[in-house]
Amino acid sequence: MRALVYTGRNKMIVSEQPKPQPAAGEVLVAVHAVGICGSDMHAYHGYDDRRPPPLVLGHEAAGLVASGPRMGAAVAINPLVVDPDCPVVRAGRPHLSPTRAIISMPPRPGAFAEYVTIPERNILPVPSGLSLSHAALSEPVAVSWHAMRIGLERLNMQNPRVLVQGGGAIGVAAALVARLMGAARIDLAEPHAGRRAMVAQEPGIAAYDPTTEDPGDSAYDLIIDAVGAVATRQAASRLIRPGGVIVHVGLLPGQEGYDIRRITLQEITVTGSYCYTPEDFAAALAALGAGQLGALAWVEMRPLFTGPQAFADLDAGRVNAAKIVLEVDHTSA
Repeated sequence: MRALVYTGRNKMIVSEQPKPQPAAGEVLVAVHAVGICGSDMHAYHGYDDRRPPPLVLGHEAAGLVASGPRMGAAVAINPLVVDPDCPVVRAGRPHLSPTRAIISMPPRPGAFAEYVTIPERNILPVPSGLSLSHAALSEPVAVSWHAMRIGLERLNMQNPRVLVQGGGAIGVAAALVARLMGAARIDLAEPHAGRRAMVAQEPGIAAYDPTTEDPGDSAYDLIIDAVGAVATRQAASRLIRPGGVIVHVGLLPGQEGYDIRRITLQEITVTGSYCYTPEDFAAALAALGAGQLGALAWVEMRPLFTGPQAFADLDAGRVNAAKIVLEVDHTSA
């Protein structure tokens, strides 16, 4: 089969790879769509020791089951694989299990390929009417769904004022989920003009440039930091109101930025958010299927095997879309 392979820092190539063989309890999925994640870009830059080259990256995928009793079924892939007998999994928090693994990390190749294997328990049926390309968004939307859900649970108030920092896929999806969950005000901070313009098309979401605009101190009840940089932590510390909640989702390196004195004196809650539960994933997929997250105009589709150029374009800031989804044409295989 053909696959998009990360071979070294800032290097992606298309090459022939062995077709994976499903183990017991697994299925083979013919990949039809797979998104480029920020973590894929992180690996592409050589910053992720968990993803050493050469490696097939990609974990935001949907396709058709190509083996077993569910052959032909359209499915979204939950890429987070855990031991179902782990006590943490049985307690309902599989995303925090010490057994967790994800496709695109050894020993599991990722989905930037014509085929990928995954445990059968990790596939979900795609709702009728939802394209496979949009079904591939269920993974990043699930990340945002989980972050917004735990933020609202900790905040425990109706109709909050919400700030999302970052106009990538996780940030945009978080803003859309905030709208669905009843936020009274939703602002999105994003320095990239093209992404701000795209977000501005979404009703009820206002985008601004954090390098030139300031909403004012204590402006928000809940902040989702989908960047995770020193500057966004500093801004969140100032922009959150007393008693508010900051949910840290971004995975950029560094530990600096938070105003610990203000967080202490104003009883501000800061919590991390990692991945999602199976329930979050299913809810995200259902919301996409029901059209509850809008027209999804912030997504750009490209053929999988133009992937090296897509990575280069993302790296150079030439992409306005919050997400690139790479599509596989199996009819020409």
